Amino acid sequence: MNQVVKRSEVAQEHTWKLEDLFPDQKAWDKEYDEVKRLIKEAAQFQGKLHDPAEIKRCFELEDQISLHTERLYVYSNMKHHEDMADPTYQALSEKARKLSVEVNEALSFITPEILALSEEEINALIRHPELGFYKRTLEEMLRQKAHILSKSEEALLAQVGSISRASETIFGMLNNADMKFPTIKNEEGQDVELTHGRYIQFLESKDRNVRKSAFDAMYATYRKNKNTLGATLSSNIGKNVFYAKVRKYPSVLEAALFGDNIPKEVYTNLIDTVHDSLPLLHRYMKLRKELLQVDELHMYDLFAPLVEEFKWDISYEEAKEMVLDSLKPLGDNYLNILRQGFEDRWIDVYENEGKRNGAYSWGAYGTHPYVLLNHKDNLNSMFTLAHEMGHAMHSYLSDESQEYRYAQYPIFLAEVASTLNEALLMDYLLKKTTDPKAKMYLLTYYADQFRTTLFRQTMFAEFEKIIHEKTEQGESLTHQDFSQIYYDLNKKYHGDHMVVDQDIEMEWARIPHFYNSFYVYKYSTGFSAATSFAKQILDQGQPAVERYLGFLRSGGSDYPISILQRAGVDMSTPEPIEQAMSVFRNIIEQMEELSK
Repeated sequence: MNQVVKRSEVAQEHTWKLEDLFPDQKAWDKEYDEVKRLIKEAAQFQGKLHDPAEIKRCFELEDQISLHTERLYVYSNMKHHEDMADPTYQALSEKARKLSVEVNEALSFITPEILALSEEEINALIRHPELGFYKRTLEEMLRQKAHILSKSEEALLAQVGSISRASETIFGMLNNADMKFPTIKNEEGQDVELTHGRYIQFLESKDRNVRKSAFDAMYATYRKNKNTLGATLSSNIGKNVFYAKVRKYPSVLEAALFGDNIPKEVYTNLIDTVHDSLPLLHRYMKLRKELLQVDELHMYDLFAPLVEEFKWDISYEEAKEMVLDSLKPLGDNYLNILRQGFEDRWIDVYENEGKRNGAYSWGAYGTHPYVLLNHKDNLNSMFTLAHEMGHAMHSYLSDESQEYRYAQYPIFLAEVASTLNEALLMDYLLKKTTDPKAKMYLLTYYADQFRTTLFRQTMFAEFEKIIHEKTEQGESLTHQDFSQIYYDLNKKYHGDHMVVDQDIEMEWARIPHFYNSFYVYKYSTGFSAATSFAKQILDQGQPAVERYLGFLRSGGSDYPISILQRAGVDMSTPEPIEQAMSVFRNIIEQMEELSK
């Protein structure tokens, strides 16, 4: 598959079978017309949502409309992603987008109307036998009631919505459009312009001068804009504090965790437990320094390759077999469904002209999930296959076990199944691989996942916690404050075997996630939960597998922390993070052994 082929030239067995969703365009059009008709029916419930029988009928209609709309939206977008240049499906996906806006508007009265009832009235509805199935929906509405304002106040907040996004918009414009980076010399001594996309490639260079030049140039550019970037981040924090106060949350952190009903302890426990495990990261830094054979390990050496360029050719057919082999611990039923996915064309495998890049798993309730890949015959692509099929299996088992309303799992849980598949694949490859070079390559790949996902994202999460708490206590933070806090955290996390270059103090200025506040911790908790599940499955066998499959079948039927607790992973305690750290320790020990 060297040259990129046209969509029409791709072998059918390597394309996804979207006919399972809609056999043809006529079927899509028919369902579209049905949604248009059903939308009109919604209005009849306005003003009646105090009566249990009417609420039940309204919720049933809401589910019917939502499911049809999801199917139309998913299909039209997946067709569009096959070839983004095809005008037919550009138009169809736009038609589906407009329909979903229309649907949201038509159904937007439901929650406010129920929330306008008193607490006693909502509690009476929760207890009403006719609304048994909707108990969780109504309880969730009641939980939110304390933070919903009066109609006129909500209208006012809605009007300032676009102003509230100003700091994020300004940061995006400055960071992506206005900021220009200098040229640096590449490995061949040619002048190459530094860009966001090339930065990590330069940091992964074997040539240390290239790494240092990229690092210096990147942060010198941000330093020139430090006043603007400091003011932008500060105003974003101010906006968060305003919304938390107005909506009567104790803090910005608790406001951010409220949606998923995550206790504050989950966040603080993550930071505390990672702190306790920092000696492990320091040990890895020491090992990195030894393997790179440098007198001093600098911040620009963190992505440098520890193994000579290692090429591992794995065809798609071999990748499928290895993924199936590695997931044997999850049992026959899991493997049979996975095999069915491989054989029944759930997957769009190879790149073609105009196809959307990257990879994802998607689908609509009632039909099996789909996976988009742009497969290359290498190790990374095999891990991507395992990862995306983890998402697909989570969706499949949730849909199979839950009614539509409770099938969708929340973002907090979204990366667990995919990361677990990668962990089992990694364990399988490490046990199977005899070539020391291949083994070191795998161990480095895995160790860096711990460093970048568990440690680095937790450091980001801690930075966010500190800057919000200081603002809530009445401090006005400037770029100097952000830089000092950020530099001190880097010193703490990376330890004494590392020279923490002064320039890293400006890194806060280039992290877009800081404008989507208190989000990054989910990467760390998801990674910890998945690694903990994998360790339990490999150590305990069947009982742990049963608990994990129960987790996959739970969908969104309960709050994410409760779903994980039932499956044997309690994220409000140190245990899952400690289990993940024991895996990290084992990786470092194996690397130390191989490097002797």
